[in-house]
This record gives sequence, C-alpha cells and structure tokens, in this order.
Amino acid sequence: QVQLVESGGGLVQAGGSLRLSCAASGTIFSTKTVGWYRQAPGKQREWVATISSGGTTTYADSVKGRFTISRDNAKNAVCLQMNSLKPEDTGVYYCRIVPTWGQGTQVTVSS
Repeated sequence: QVQLVESGGGLVQAGGSLRLSCAASGTIFSTKTVGWYRQAPGKQREWVATISSGGTTTYADSVKGRFTISRDNAKNAVCLQMNSLKPEDTGVYYCRIVPTWGQGTQVTVSS
C-alpha cells in the first residue's frame, strides 16, 4: 500500500521561498511519476508540477520559472522548491502517485 507524507509547509511573506517534501513508501518509487497539486480555499484542486520516473518535469503556467520539482530515488522523496511566492500560491499542497494522495501540507503566503 502506497503512503505519501508531505512536509515543509508554513507561513511566508510574498517574495519568499519554501521547500516542500513528499516521502513515499510501499511502492517501487523509482518507477513512478509523482505530481504536486494544490487546493486554495473554495477552489478545486489544481495540478502544479509533475516529475516522471526518468526525471522529465512539467509545470503549470502559473508556477513556471518559480517552482522546481526534483526527486531523490535513494530517499524515495520528491521535493518542490517554491521561490518568488505570491499570495495566490496559498493553499494545501498535495503530492500524488496515482491513485494515492498524501494528506497535504498548508502553504500560506501573506501580502
């Protein structure tokens, strides 16, 4: 059974940075595509970034150039480095290995 645990969220001022981590267990991690998603209050969950098993990365237009997704297969972990944060980046951030979701970590960006 796949388990995903996110960490690294918090409160930051606009323009600041945060680094989120997602630790995976119960799967052959190196063979999996991992995604980050977020959900702002009152809005639907939206895709943020994906990294394939081969390391190919893709990003939503809203975060391109500011966020970087990376993986460490030796640690069964994926990170999301978030720079130049904006208030509209506020939300709960989830990692996903289909069909499993983590519990999420809260990111709040103050203006």
